[in-house]
Amino acid sequence: MQNLSPRHVKTEEASRLGVISGWYSTKVSGTFVSGPHDSETDCLRKIAEINPPPVPVKKRVA
Repeated sequence: MQNLSPRHVKTEEASRLGVISGWYSTKVSGTFVSGPHDSETDCLRKIAEINPPPVPVKKRVA
């Protein structure tokens, strides 16, 4: 399971990095995983697709 977070890259930084300005999902290390996305909401939606929450395990009743 990856710990991904949304990050906005502004135009100035985007030019320096050679990417398009927008929202990116990033690893803790700062590596871009997906993007650019139009909004933080779109980015969070993609993070949820890539890294879905764990499914709770049902306990058996003896």
